[in-house]
Amino acid sequence: MRLIQGITSHLVVGVIALIVIGGSTRVMEAGLACPDWPLCYGSLLPGKQMNLQVFLEWFHRVDAFLIGLALVALNFIVVLRRSFLPRWLPWCTLTALFLVAIQGALGALTVTSLLASLSVTAHLGTALVLLLHLCATDQALRCQRQILDSAVVPLELPPRLPSWWWPLPLMAMLALLTQCLVGALMASQWAADRCFDWGESCSWLTNHRLMAYPVMFSFVILAIGAAFLSSSHRILKSFSFLLIAFGLGQVLIGRLNLIVNLDIPWLTITHQLIAALLVALLGAAIGRTLLTSSSSWPGQEVADFG
Repeated sequence: MRLIQGITSHLVVGVIALIVIGGSTRVMEAGLACPDWPLCYGSLLPGKQMNLQVFLEWFHRVDAFLIGLALVALNFIVVLRRSFLPRWLPWCTLTALFLVAIQGALGALTVTSLLASLSVTAHLGTALVLLLHLCATDQALRCQRQILDSAVVPLELPPRLPSWWWPLPLMAMLALLTQCLVGALMASQWAADRCFDWGESCSWLTNHRLMAYPVMFSFVILAIGAAFLSSSHRILKSFSFLLIAFGLGQVLIGRLNLIVNLDIPWLTITHQLIAALLVALLGAAIGRTLLTSSSSWPGQEVADFG
């Protein structure tokens, strides 16, 4: 269990890096720096053609390949030791492998379609769902380890979550993913740049800004709900308050981006990084919520193992 949870934690970091590097390739206009797929200029390491743009696109693919290998290894371990693991875990790891396969196929389509808006958006959307899923799995594993530890050494575990709590992180998740997809559609069409330069496609920028209100509202509702939870649910409380802090930071970075007309690349990249961290936090909150609300949580039944 400790090994598997360690792999999922590293995968979370790898997927966040994948999203940020992918966003950097767009900002640096490096999406087609490697004109072929899966190789780059027909080789594994395009030394002669290497520059910043080629490196970003090449490293993005290498990171995705390593994540795929790690998920294959993780599934092998889980299948091999499934009789000692929770029954839900093989389904979670298999789903993650399926998502990364879709992600790879969409990556190939993005290159072959010459960065078509829908394929770019689907590519990012799948990465965000993968990140959400891995974070949820990682936190569920942490909760499962708490159950195992409490069976050996008496530990004070948080009580089962109330039924009114679980819709709150799901509502925030839907609002955030919608906002991210609107932002991806806007970015993949260079709508913000076109709005600043020629006054075209400004509706995308307006919609993206307006969507920040329901997202922040859902974060506030989540934090208010967390305030009524037992003090032993301090991790969920921390996640909820961090969401507001990161959300406010995201709004500030977005505002700064508009002030400078998107002329500072690292601001745009930071905006994408915070979006990925928000998705990760919500995924972690959902994973902890689902297991702590389930019948396997102590006080209901014994943890469900294969």
